[in-house]
Amino acid sequence: MSFGIPWEALLGGMLLGVSGLTLLAFNGRIAGISGIVGGLLKPRQSDVAWRLLFLGGMIIAGVISPLVGFTYPDFSSVSGGTSPLLAVAAGLLVGIGTRLANGCTSGHGICGMGRLSKRSIVATLIFMGTAFLTVFVRLHA
Repeated sequence: MSFGIPWEALLGGMLLGVSGLTLLAFNGRIAGISGIVGGLLKPRQSDVAWRLLFLGGMIIAGVISPLVGFTYPDFSSVSGGTSPLLAVAAGLLVGIGTRLANGCTSGHGICGMGRLSKRSIVATLIFMGTAFLTVFVRLHA
């Protein structure tokens, strides 16, 4: 059995790390998406520009990626029988969990663990453990 190297995932991971490190080095901020978006809901004048630029860069990268040859996984053939109501409920639960954990998986998992933050390591273990349990229950129970 031979496994190919997922070059796009490797490059994407490296870009996430570089962007998180750059934001921390130049702004002293953690690149957690929930914190960045949350800061726009109650903005301080000095915080708005970099938050909009960061989010704009994410959107622009998503739009131009296919134009330069990067492709997205095709999830159209996946049928989980999930109702729209269940999807909305799941999204709300993710939002509540993000608020309770003082950050999202990107903030804790990429940036927090990269800084060896104990709180982020524990949060990421809880996120991942809950995800594993949810998938197991959803598929096997």
